[in-house]
Amino acid sequence: MSESGTAGVKQRDRIKMTQAEIDEFLSGRRTMTMCTINHDGTIHAVAMWYGFLEGAVAIETKSKSQKVKNLRRNPTMTMMVEDGDSYEELRGVELVGRAEIVEDPDRIWELGVSVFERYQAPYTEEMRPFVEAMLNKRVVVKLHLDRVVSWDHGKLA
Repeated sequence: MSESGTAGVKQRDRIKMTQAEIDEFLSGRRTMTMCTINHDGTIHAVAMWYGFLEGAVAIETKSKSQKVKNLRRNPTMTMMVEDGDSYEELRGVELVGRAEIVEDPDRIWELGVSVFERYQAPYTEEMRPFVEAMLNKRVVVKLHLDRVVSWDHGKLA
């Protein structure tokens, strides 16, 4: 018997989300934990709002932020979104990959509108000054995925 008590079925396989479930989970309004590697090898973890650029998860941040300094030195990063208050409710997605630091104004704008719409309101031209202010002295960090890990403990019920 496996650890879940079911012959031949690993608990890990039972709680894994489908691609459609992962997409739906990530499209929700949530904060993502973003991890980069500091100069001394320790992990720098920060909570970030995120959006989507060219179909990939991405964030906007100050160009001189610690996370950008870390990624310029080592592009390895992990992002995680999680949800749930009790064990049987725990759900999450871990995204592991490499960062692309985007400095192209058109691509920065595209991500800025995505983030604005996810957390503020639908974008209209009246909102342009707010998005422009949000993107002042910013770059975008786009995640190129190497691996996705997901879990939904609700599937164990």
